[in-house]
Amino acid sequence: MTFEDDVRAVARQIQDADAVTVISHIDADGITSEAIMMQACMDAGIPAQSVFVRQLEPMTMKYVPEDCSLKVFIDLGGAGQQNLLEERGGMGTEDVAIIDHHVAQNVETPYLQANGHPYGYTQLSAAGVGYLVAKEMNPPGHPHLGVLAQNAVVGNVGDMMAREHCGLTGPAREIAADGERAGTIRIVPQELNCYGISTRPLRVCLTFSDDPFIPGISNNELKTEAFLRKLGIEERTSGGRQQVWEDLDQDEKSAIINGLAQQMLATGQDISRLLAEHYIFPNEAKGTPLRNASEYATMLNACGRWAKPRVGGSAVCAGDRAQAYREGEEMLRHHKRIIREMMEHILDTGTTALSHMQHIHVGDRFPDTIVGIGGAGMALSKLDYEKPIMILCYLNDDPDLVKVSMRTNTRMVERGGVDLQAALITASEEIGGGGGGHKIAAGAYIPRNAEEGGFAERVNRIIAKQRN
Repeated sequence: MTFEDDVRAVARQIQDADAVTVISHIDADGITSEAIMMQACMDAGIPAQSVFVRQLEPMTMKYVPEDCSLKVFIDLGGAGQQNLLEERGGMGTEDVAIIDHHVAQNVETPYLQANGHPYGYTQLSAAGVGYLVAKEMNPPGHPHLGVLAQNAVVGNVGDMMAREHCGLTGPAREIAADGERAGTIRIVPQELNCYGISTRPLRVCLTFSDDPFIPGISNNELKTEAFLRKLGIEERTSGGRQQVWEDLDQDEKSAIINGLAQQMLATGQDISRLLAEHYIFPNEAKGTPLRNASEYATMLNACGRWAKPRVGGSAVCAGDRAQAYREGEEMLRHHKRIIREMMEHILDTGTTALSHMQHIHVGDRFPDTIVGIGGAGMALSKLDYEKPIMILCYLNDDPDLVKVSMRTNTRMVERGGVDLQAALITASEEIGGGGGGHKIAAGAYIPRNAEEGGFAERVNRIIAKQRN
């Protein structure tokens, strides 16, 4: 069997179903995955409904309906989760299809699964696999494939599939090319590797750059403003609006990139990550978070983290640019505000440093849905960059569990051999919990009493062995 065989088999199983229930995750990859599969079922004339869960666990399995529909688990069903399907009962091989990209769990039931990971496609998210299944279900030239490719690129970028190589690779890059041929995506190679090119004021975009870290620019807004003045780059457009990267002409962009490169080289920094490939959506309005893949993914993450993933998936991803989009924008603003508050709390409180990592417990001060992307992801750039950060928090709806989120950076993964997914899976399973994710970003749920039993020290020892 090949990956392509698996994709075709799952597509056929869905096409043969009388009804489908799509069960997906609440992050950008999961939300775009749900949108892709719901559209594919609609195009195929298959009645479908969807369910969002933050993770497959005993507490959330109750949301999976006990009916005769084919259960399509997408962006779920990886390590530590497929056993729940077996334990549920009434979910045999004919009742379940899995579309995923996480490391699969070995279980007795041979569930039909489309997953690029076993075939070496480690930079293809669930939305990417879902797109390939949807493409198999629809004839070439289907009018919706361009939009589905756009959604898949958002899912891939949102799940950091473009981060390691400063752009999508393999099948994920081919999906972007599908979108470019359909006119829904414009691939921009060799652009500044910076988040917020469509909406962030230029000085903010540069100041918050942390991959790569630019001495004298990153985390220093005053020096960034001086750098732009020296180059003669205006802060505002002729209409008075603050300039964003996308407003600049090619000469201005080249001047900034050359200036940053010189500054990095003068301080002995590696400039290999200064440029990256970006994915612009020409049919979306300029100046909006839907204009490029990374900012689009942030809006979807905001919808999911604040318990409204359906606004992102079944509405915004499906083309709603009215009420649902306005609601998504409001959640994005709220999301950013709470993330700033959380980052300030972490920086003010400080972390506990161990030999190979750092950690902090925020209790119930912030929702568990944002501690990873908000706390760990953004705070790391302002803390000890050489040590992965772990943030623990309590769950409002389950007093027996603790949420664990970890983040590191590309340099530590590539040069230090750090694998946070492996570390959290091993450490959490030893104490009756469960974890998953990726080398650069991972999470886990552990029993509440285990946090006092040296969980952080346990993870620290595992990471120490990885680096040795």
